[in-house]
Amino acid sequence: MPDMTSSLFWIAVLQIIAIDIMLGGDNAVVIALACRKLPPEQRNKGIFWGVIGAIGLRVVMIFFALQLLAVPYLKIVGGLLLLWIGVKLLLPEDEEGHDSIEGGTTLMTAIKTIVVADAVMSLDNVIAVAGASHGSMVLVTLGILVSIPIVVWGSKLVLALMDRFPVVITLGAALLGWIAGGMLLTDKALPDALVQSLGPWHYLLSAAGAALVVLLGKWLASRRPVRAGVELPAAPDQRH
Repeated sequence: MPDMTSSLFWIAVLQIIAIDIMLGGDNAVVIALACRKLPPEQRNKGIFWGVIGAIGLRVVMIFFALQLLAVPYLKIVGGLLLLWIGVKLLLPEDEEGHDSIEGGTTLMTAIKTIVVADAVMSLDNVIAVAGASHGSMVLVTLGILVSIPIVVWGSKLVLALMDRFPVVITLGAALLGWIAGGMLLTDKALPDALVQSLGPWHYLLSAAGAALVVLLGKWLASRRPVRAGVELPAAPDQRH
């Protein structure tokens, strides 16, 4: 049982909440799309039970992720994957994100759509939260319980802040890089003596992970072709 009076405990909780907000912005869109065909009197029920089901499934997924991360070398793999997730956060989004999500015409189909779509879209979230929780399901559960209402009901505000202040996205990506760098040093395959000998220097690897994500993400984003605002040259006048 983690010490809830420790500052490290609450820092980890804040990290999990930040991860859920940064990576869970699509949840509100999924819920809206899944419930859009329901009669008005059933929409609130669809949202409520869909969110409850999504939370429960995500906690189960994170529980299994925590068990897997106890296997040697998998934290190294998870850390590297988390670095790439952080980089992807800084890349321009594809415009085709939610075309495949169909609205349900009954309450049960809408709930099923929300739960399944959330499970498919939450792999990056699950890996990041598992890395930030240091193996504690108390941290995972508390972080998710606090962050899900923020994501669902405050998503418009969160997305507006991200659009208005792009530095919020950069800070979120850096946080994922920081957690990834720390994960690399906590893998079971590494000798305890090596990890302990680093002392506070292990923060350098976390900082390096954060810097790598931001620099690589910005560089890749700058190389992406600009799709909007590019005018095509006018066709030559064929009239004689």
